[in-house]
Amino acid sequence: MEFDVIVIGTGPGGYVAAIRASQLGLKTAVIEKESLGGICLNWGCIPTKALIKSAQVFEYINHAADYGIKIEGASADWESMVKRSRDVAGGMSKGVSFLLKKNKVTVIDGFGALTADKKVEVTDAQGKKTNYSAKHTIIATGGRAKGLPNVPIDGEKVIDYRKAMVLEKQPKSMVVIGAGAIGVEFAYVYASIGTEVTVVEFMEQGLLPREDVDVSKELGKIYAKKGIRVLGNWAVESVDTKGKGCVVKVKDRAKGTVEEIKCDVVLSAAGVATNIEGIGLEAAGVKTDRGLIQVDEFYRTNVPGIYAIGDVTPGPALAHVASAEGITCVEKIAGHHPQPIDYNNIPSCTYCIPEVASVGMTEAQAKEKGYEVKVGKFPFSASGKASAAGDKSGFVKLIFDAKYGELLGGHMIGNNVTEMVAELVALRKLETTGHEIIKAIHPHPTMSEAVMEAAAAAYGEVIHI
Repeated sequence: MEFDVIVIGTGPGGYVAAIRASQLGLKTAVIEKESLGGICLNWGCIPTKALIKSAQVFEYINHAADYGIKIEGASADWESMVKRSRDVAGGMSKGVSFLLKKNKVTVIDGFGALTADKKVEVTDAQGKKTNYSAKHTIIATGGRAKGLPNVPIDGEKVIDYRKAMVLEKQPKSMVVIGAGAIGVEFAYVYASIGTEVTVVEFMEQGLLPREDVDVSKELGKIYAKKGIRVLGNWAVESVDTKGKGCVVKVKDRAKGTVEEIKCDVVLSAAGVATNIEGIGLEAAGVKTDRGLIQVDEFYRTNVPGIYAIGDVTPGPALAHVASAEGITCVEKIAGHHPQPIDYNNIPSCTYCIPEVASVGMTEAQAKEKGYEVKVGKFPFSASGKASAAGDKSGFVKLIFDAKYGELLGGHMIGNNVTEMVAELVALRKLETTGHEIIKAIHPHPTMSEAVMEAAAAAYGEVIHI
């Protein structure tokens, strides 16, 4: 019952931290109250991408004639799409179980909570409580959908992302509250298979308000062509669920006009709340601030021997960030000397179609920080590979420091750009300059050529536009 490391939670932060700890020779256990892999593998990253792929395939079929292929009578089978998504998630969860077993990590089923004497009390499904002790305890309990105060989630007419993945039947109409990654991804899935979708976003920029404004505008144009209505700079005042469907009252924040939208279901995608209730933070004396556990650069809390990683801490609530934090945390515990994570070089990906990916500063942020910038943009409409693939939407936009040539930020929207952004992360990590990118030969024809071309555009050397 004694371990070197106990990890509470097995999402992409928790299980990765546990495996790395075991690799480093530490006797390790993980505690999980639901399914191995956490939200990401079971209800987030993986199953949503399966739904998106099904929707994209349906779009391909509907446009098969554009590729010289004749298909008639195709229809989307929502129940089968959901089953495929759940099967993919189930397979990934089994994969985590295999990896934990392979790396000799003990799996403890139940709800874990810290105690006043720095032990971990686990309550199993039958209510039985068992205490475990460890030299180091890592909190990796993740997050959940956050409902708006005036729009409570009831799980029937007002739903969160988990319910959106397993609805019994496809709704005819849907209002999505929030235009961040979750909102725009589900808007794409449902609109692609025929649901009438309206997206309401409080921020003025509209879709993906944290991305570069050019990316948001481009995605807005594309969504409009798909028939998705986007209300940017609008506020949701209320949702009436008394009738058969829902009536969503929204207000234009600029003009003050009010509109009522009728729909079958409302998806609340307005943010993420941390899972820190009931895990014994108060008993153990762990400090929090506005619902987030306070940690240093190696994820140590104010209480020696207790750590926190992932969505429960102030960093970006992203799966790959949680994994990196978990590795850094346990390597420090094991006596290694890891470098603190550079949070200015974290890639962000949104898996709607077209995809969106970015890293570093937006153009506006760079200018706000006082940089004189060079900006290069290369549209996929000028890409041979994009033309051959039949999707020329989007672009690559790069922002450079005019003085030293440093790549300050990169922003992409288009087909498979989430596979391309890692190049920009590596370039920034290696402190590559704009001219070095121009001289790095990219293969032809590829989508990645747009990175080289965008750099060339910034310096007035672009060839293909």
